Amino acid sequence: MAGLIPQSFIDELLNRVDIVEVIDRRVTLKKAGKNYQACCPFHQEKTPSFSVQPERQFFYCFGCGAGGNAVGFVMKFHNLGFPEAVEALARDAGMEVPRQETPADARRGAEQRALFECLEQASKYYQGQLRRHPQRGRAVDWCKSRGISGVTAREFQLGYAPPGWENLLKELGADEKAQGKLLKAGLIIARDAEKKADSGRSPFYDRFRDRVLFPIRDSRGRTVGFGGRVLDDGMPKYLNSPETPVFQKGRELYGLYEARKSKAGKLMLVEGYMDVIALAQAGIRNAVATLGTSTSAWQIQRMFRHAPEIVFCFDGDEAGRRAAWRALETSLPLMGDGKSARFLFLPEGEDPDSMVQKEGKEKFLERVENAQPLETFFFEHLSEDLDAASIEGRAALSSRAMPLIRKLKESVYRQLMIERLAEITGVNKETLLKPAPAARKRDSDGDSEPPPWLRDAPDLEPPPHMTESRDFGADTPRRTSSKAGGSRPDNKLIAIKHLIGLPEIALENKDELTPLAETGDPAERLLAEMIEKVRRNPDIDRYALMEYSYSIVDVRNQLTDVLEAEKIEPADKEKLKSEFLQILEELLARSSKKLRGRQLRDQLRARTAAKAHTED
Repeated sequence: MAGLIPQSFIDELLNRVDIVEVIDRRVTLKKAGKNYQACCPFHQEKTPSFSVQPERQFFYCFGCGAGGNAVGFVMKFHNLGFPEAVEALARDAGMEVPRQETPADARRGAEQRALFECLEQASKYYQGQLRRHPQRGRAVDWCKSRGISGVTAREFQLGYAPPGWENLLKELGADEKAQGKLLKAGLIIARDAEKKADSGRSPFYDRFRDRVLFPIRDSRGRTVGFGGRVLDDGMPKYLNSPETPVFQKGRELYGLYEARKSKAGKLMLVEGYMDVIALAQAGIRNAVATLGTSTSAWQIQRMFRHAPEIVFCFDGDEAGRRAAWRALETSLPLMGDGKSARFLFLPEGEDPDSMVQKEGKEKFLERVENAQPLETFFFEHLSEDLDAASIEGRAALSSRAMPLIRKLKESVYRQLMIERLAEITGVNKETLLKPAPAARKRDSDGDSEPPPWLRDAPDLEPPPHMTESRDFGADTPRRTSSKAGGSRPDNKLIAIKHLIGLPEIALENKDELTPLAETGDPAERLLAEMIEKVRRNPDIDRYALMEYSYSIVDVRNQLTDVLEAEKIEPADKEKLKSEFLQILEELLARSSKKLRGRQLRDQLRARTAAKAHTED
């Protein structure tokens, strides 16, 4: 019936939100064993009787009997009706509430439930193989060699994918429907048509073979994917599940489900599965890990919702420090009063796994307590190649630091960062806060050097949208800007916006995207990566794409302006698709030209160098 909120959407909303986060934003919760407690917001009491159970995603007050899920809490807390509570919760989750269930909505809800069930069955199968398979000895020996006890293996639900190409397939893929679920969940891979015809075997084979498996669980404890570690010198050393309708790497943190049970008051971000497990084995149970990707804004925000302090733990080599700096930049817009971030750099060549085994728990925790505060790493990194005693060095530090400090929210923390910069440079706060002169103001936040992608370009003609009025047809959806001036945003940002709104348009183009990804322009690289994501996972939704786009710090602010200012009046999918494809065609043509120019210059330099060497 029109106007009703589809049940599939409500299910998806409750899958996305975490009741602990929902309630903690409104009532201060305290950890109490597996659950959380507070004084009930619905009646007067002095002793906490209000309990939140994260595993069941349920709250209950033993004093007044109030109870329910996240929607029920929002209804009661804000005195809202059911539809209004769903809308409020959806806004917090960045979701749009549909008012009529479509067949696609119903299919998506059913598909997600089926995938969760399939992944849970696979996890139980792999756990059983670690205990019972005739060849489990190698996996057990590997676990013992890494100091993993049986208790820890059970807590993290470690498993074993035995050798062979069709073990899981035979266990769970009894028919085409079951095989389809396994394929969608990323647990099996389709064989090439030629190999299938030649061998006469099944059209599929297991993704994970002869590996120790680490189930990746969401904050509710549901298995969403796996990481597999090879037992010999084979490659790749670690193999992760591909992205699926229930698993996006940038949205998950390995070990968060277990770490949230700790009472440490902080979370430690490490780089690998074994770091999390080794620390837990040593009694340090508040570590989480990214899944082979750079730390995303979503992941940092998620950690801050569970603890007010994050300790980023990295190798002390150059690569580790680069990764730490990227994490710092991503953290800045999320910092504020009551939040703390620190950086722990381990000796070169060491990781938390090796360090805690060498030094033990207490020594490692000493390192954690002595980790650098964000502000210390921030100013040391920016000034490491500057002479802070010279006027030029202090001026350069100011020009580097202020654009980054401006990314902080208005808060006491932001003011203290400005005061610290003023103290280091000897420049008063008022001068630091003055906007850059209009003639020098740039989208790159004041960097006086042109970005490498522009400096290296073979030609410097402005993009077409800046030199001529684009006409995409009289019926193209009209755009109006809410900002003064109303100028049309950069075409690549328009393309990203269209792609977020209508992901399937990426499938209309089959061109090679390497030139676009290698121009050095962050927005063009992001567009190429998003298109590839849709190509790999055609069922990816707009929310996953938006979260991914916002994890790219260099593009986030510009994209926010476009999403806020650009109004698309009623969208005609065909016309938006046409505009997207035309923009993409122009971007690919221009990026290919730049790439060819760069290659020609490189060849010319190589010939010149070779000639000079010959003459010498």
